[in-house]
Amino acid sequence: MGARPFLNTSVLRSKYSDIRNNYERNRLNRDDLDAAPFRQFQNWLEDAIAEEHAEPTSMSLATVDSTGQPTQRIVLLKDVSEEGISFFTNYNSSKGSQLANNPKVSANFFWPVLERQVRWEGRAVKLPSVASDNYFASRPRESRIGAWASPQSEKISDDGFLEQRFQEFEQKFLGGEVPRPPHWGGYLIIPHYVEFWQGRPNRMHQRFIYNLQSDGSWELTQMAP
Repeated sequence: MGARPFLNTSVLRSKYSDIRNNYERNRLNRDDLDAAPFRQFQNWLEDAIAEEHAEPTSMSLATVDSTGQPTQRIVLLKDVSEEGISFFTNYNSSKGSQLANNPKVSANFFWPVLERQVRWEGRAVKLPSVASDNYFASRPRESRIGAWASPQSEKISDDGFLEQRFQEFEQKFLGGEVPRPPHWGGYLIIPHYVEFWQGRPNRMHQRFIYNLQSDGSWELTQMAP
């Protein structure tokens, strides 16, 4: 007989169990939603920026490794278009390696001040080199050097290792341009599903779903919270 699973009964009633907010700020009207999820997302993103949200473009990005284990981390959105949403990273990082093996991805934005979330599901493809070059050139010089200095997701001895690497590349590019590393660039998330979530009182939240149809149109439906 196998061992019984451990149940921590303190979790059933802990100091965290009563932490909750009753969302009352906004309400969604279906007729007010844009027919395209990209434009609706831009509207909400502009609202978050206007509210001076601390990190309005931050999103939790979920990928899956070769064993089927999901992994999440926070990355920054850099563009929105009718094709999808974009972010940039090290292709040799754990997320880059996972996306190379399985392009399926999910991203979630949470704006607590507005009591809103947006969830994207789709696949990630690498952006053209020119798009990655253009964005890389717009970054602060120190960030460009950092992209060369950090062997992202690899084991290192300590902070001193990174500091030394940064100094080495700082000297290497002294007085000249810092080109984009071949292992660094952008991804475009092409969605087939986008969900807009609006917090409401008594947990009667609103969920509106855009599902991509075979003809390229988007079907809008509402789901129970």
